[in-house]
Amino acid sequence: MHVGDILGIAGAFAIVVLALALVVLIVKLTKVVRELEKLVSGITDKTVPLLGEVTGTVTHVNSELVRVDAITANVQSITGNISALASVFSATLGSPVIKVAAFSYGVRKAAGKRNAADVEKRVKAEIKASKKAAK
Repeated sequence: MHVGDILGIAGAFAIVVLALALVVLIVKLTKVVRELEKLVSGITDKTVPLLGEVTGTVTHVNSELVRVDAITANVQSITGNISALASVFSATLGSPVIKVAAFSYGVRKAAGKRNAADVEKRVKAEIKASKKAAK
């Protein structure tokens, strides 16, 4: 055998070893790809129902928001009606009610002063009577 033949056999052996290494690498990559497929399949199996639930929840929340919007519109209408009613009440009864309140306040003040004056007179009379009785 010549050196060229030995080099040819060594080269062929090296190519076979590299081919075997590539086969082992491809087998390992195939296993990794299968595991990734299982993982993606599991994630898909779990996320699809969750997305359905989220869709249902969002639909329910949207219907509740429509109800809240209707309630808010009704409250706004009621507030406007109450404001108008208060304006009507103030315009029709405000002035007479204020006059009656002022009049009743004046009557109470006058009655209070009169009662105070009566009490003061009685006290003075009793003091005079007690002084006369003491003499």
